[in-house]
Amino acid sequence: MTEKKAPLDIKSLARDLRSGSRAALARAITLVESRRSDHQALARELVQMLLPDTGKAFRVGITGSPGVGKSTTIDALGTYLIEQGHKVAVLAVDPSSARSGGSILGDKTRMARLSASDDAFIRPSPSSGTLGGVAAKTREAMLLCEAAGFDVVLVETVGIGQSETAVCDMTDFFLALMLPGGGDELQGIKKGLVELADMIAINKADGDNLKRANVTAADYRGALHILTPRSEHWHPPVETYSALTGDGIAKIWQKVLDHRKAMNASGDLAARRREQQVKWMWSMLEQRMLARLRSEASVRTKVKKIEAEVAEGHLTPAIAAEQILELLQ
Repeated sequence: MTEKKAPLDIKSLARDLRSGSRAALARAITLVESRRSDHQALARELVQMLLPDTGKAFRVGITGSPGVGKSTTIDALGTYLIEQGHKVAVLAVDPSSARSGGSILGDKTRMARLSASDDAFIRPSPSSGTLGGVAAKTREAMLLCEAAGFDVVLVETVGIGQSETAVCDMTDFFLALMLPGGGDELQGIKKGLVELADMIAINKADGDNLKRANVTAADYRGALHILTPRSEHWHPPVETYSALTGDGIAKIWQKVLDHRKAMNASGDLAARRREQQVKWMWSMLEQRMLARLRSEASVRTKVKKIEAEVAEGHLTPAIAAEQILELLQ
């Protein structure tokens, strides 16, 4: 006969997490990522309990197309920050395994130096098919890392879909990584991404690529002149660097510091975080409503019937949506 597990002690977990226990942090993130309703309730209680201990960290989102060197960049940047006395948490959203639904964990293997440091915490999380490849619980995980004493949180995306917007809505500084290459490649620039970016950094500016990287940087600077910046108090810079050699990494972080200073002075940072909190609330509400539609048997049966009527052309999608909303009342 198997022994029944003792109920999770949230207060004890919060205390251990505040003391900097990496095991407690890992357990807490596993809790918020759980889909069990009892775990979700405990996770909400835990995050609320730890809320006063959050908000002091640098929240940096890092995106770029696959192959641009995001993980190598984070390894170099994180190592530099630790040398400067910071504690760095990395939330790397891996593409989900099609077979198991779990994280493939490829990113962690490309952060060799960082993963070996006691002052770093790397958590690959499966995107699980969520919009933009950002794990549904990344925001909560970020708050837990802050409560555990990490003063820099780097959020890496898979670099596909609409992950740029999702990361932008949870971080203070949004860094877009690009590869050397001008001309036709620049024509394929994602305008939405560049408009969101607080900085563009051209990776692989070393060896034979150095000249091309400088040309590409100049092209992006020209492109940024015709776009409206996110804040009137900050005009996104374009820099070159090499994740391989480490050249330019310190310059990238200095830009993050300059941005923080400018945003604090203008009040934009506080305003951005307030706006993000409200967006987070609405996002959570949408998730809870959809979860209820899928979990309650009586509601699910009625929704299936409404879906069938829409598919057969007997009901318009607009009226169907109203009927589904009435089920939630």
